Amino acid sequence: MSPTLSPSPIRNTRILGDKAVGPGHPVYITGEIGINHNGDLEKAFALIDAAADAGCDAVKFQKRTPDICTPRDQWDIERDTPWGRMTYIDYRHRVEFGEDEYRKISEHCARRGIAWFASPWDTEAVAFLEKFDVPAHKVASASLTDDELLRTLRATGRTVILSTGMSTPQQIRHAVEVLGSENIVLCHATSTYPAKAEELNLRVINTLQAEYPNVPIGYSGHETGLQTTLAAVALGAGFVERHITLDRAMWGSDQAASVEPGGLQRLVRDIRVVEESLGDGVKKVYESELGPMKKLRRVAGVVAEATGSDDRKPVAV
Repeated sequence: MSPTLSPSPIRNTRILGDKAVGPGHPVYITGEIGINHNGDLEKAFALIDAAADAGCDAVKFQKRTPDICTPRDQWDIERDTPWGRMTYIDYRHRVEFGEDEYRKISEHCARRGIAWFASPWDTEAVAFLEKFDVPAHKVASASLTDDELLRTLRATGRTVILSTGMSTPQQIRHAVEVLGSENIVLCHATSTYPAKAEELNLRVINTLQAEYPNVPIGYSGHETGLQTTLAAVALGAGFVERHITLDRAMWGSDQAASVEPGGLQRLVRDIRVVEESLGDGVKKVYESELGPMKKLRRVAGVVAEATGSDDRKPVAV
């Protein structure tokens, strides 16, 4: 069970569906499916199931309009794919789901009790996603500088989750100004797949907290392993996103930086342990410590030992 934490009077929270994101609330955990389904609806269902079984709050997809998002000079470049050799534009269409598929995805997520949303890469994709009651929209790091997309997302009135990989502080500030700070979650990220530990720079989470005190700060990780994501939670990330896969050996550029089902279960479990262990920051003597205190402490000291839960008011000798 997720812990109930004391609310923060400083940093605002955001609502994603029926859950709040921000200090004082359990970490919102998202399994980033992206295009790791490789255009296969059954694989998408299996990834949704893996996320739901692990206890994730949501899964996330990526939605592109291929003819808009794919540079025209790359359309006819041929590449090898699991479906044979095809042009890049044909490949982009091959891995995109349409409205029928997303209806089925939405129904499957409802059955499993897990939310879903997506990263739209163009304004037409925003209009597509608005057909569904998604709890939020996500801005991929690559789209942080797309003012037209940001303005379109702001106009939806939904919570916008903004990843900040490959972006300068000035670019981040501009994007926040375009989106407005009232309804966003800001995520630290390093946009390398997989990202090296020495380039994760997790203390940027604290930098963003100081720079944007009224905005919940999260973490979108692309590293291998789980430890660094747990460290991000310890540093205060209230939203966590990791790519997930059925098998890291599957075809696709994001698979190697993704977490397999077993690892995802451990990650969610350990995030809940870490957030519970953080506490409220008020030093106290717990009831469970009174026995060891009586047994092990030889000198009572000038100030008497606390005997109750409110040890902020020491009892005089």
